[in-house]
Amino acid sequence: MTEVTILPEAELELREAVAYYEGKARGLGLDFEAEIERSVQTIAEHPERWPLREDGTCRYLAHRFPYLVVYAFENQHVWILAIAHCKRHPTYWKNPAHPRSPYSRHEP
Repeated sequence: MTEVTILPEAELELREAVAYYEGKARGLGLDFEAEIERSVQTIAEHPERWPLREDGTCRYLAHRFPYLVVYAFENQHVWILAIAHCKRHPTYWKNPAHPRSPYSRHEP
């Protein structure tokens, strides 16, 4: 199976979404977290199954929840870039000015 790294920004998005759903209904946040874990597992097992987009990423649509797992697959390694709600601007995480953008912390 392919090695996976979840970037800190994506991990923060996951924690915030878990807390949000748990606040809506007890256990729902845990269900969301389990669904994202299953999504990441599926990506790790078949990282090339989802099409490569022009921006160099792939996107996996989670089941039951309106979230995308945005990832890059390079050198046999999966990098989870974002756990993105589908109703947010679809590329907010790519903007270097955005505080959650993985690109905002890269050195030139």
